[in-house]
Amino acid sequence: MAPLNYYLLLSAFMFCVGVLGVAVRRNAIIVFMCIELMLNSVNLTLVALSSFIGDPTGQILVFFVMVVAAAEAAVGLTIIIALFRNKQTINIDEINLLKW
Repeated sequence: MAPLNYYLLLSAFMFCVGVLGVAVRRNAIIVFMCIELMLNSVNLTLVALSSFIGDPTGQILVFFVMVVAAAEAAVGLTIIIALFRNKQTINIDEINLLKW
């Protein structure tokens, strides 16, 4: 079994890549993928720490986070499809529906 530090370093790397993707990219689908990557990095941390401590509570919490992430992805992709039908683009900078 790998040490706990390896899992935490991998999770931190995944989270940093997700934050960088949200900050840099302008494509709405890629932004959603980066948000999912950040949620999965948190899940990895929860599972690793839960396994290290020996308490299954973190693994149960991961199940609920995955359910919320799936619902977020479904609603988010539905919104992106609706915006694409109206604006013919998924570039975040060009979607200005909330501006006066």
